[in-house]
Amino acid sequence: MTKPPLRESTRPLLWGVLVLSAAANAVTSALGVNLVLSTAFGVVTLAAGIALIANYRTHR
Repeated sequence: MTKPPLRESTRPLLWGVLVLSAAANAVTSALGVNLVLSTAFGVVTLAAGIALIANYRTHR
């Protein structure tokens, strides 16, 4: 049995994290929730975006 390439299994997960964290960041920013929480969601969004770019560049 062979494992699917890493690219195929992680890309949907990274996209999900990116979309959910971006939405959470937008909601917490709009509602004026604690700045630390909003910043944490922003950092997660940025990290997911960087990971997607790195994944793309590695496997193209």
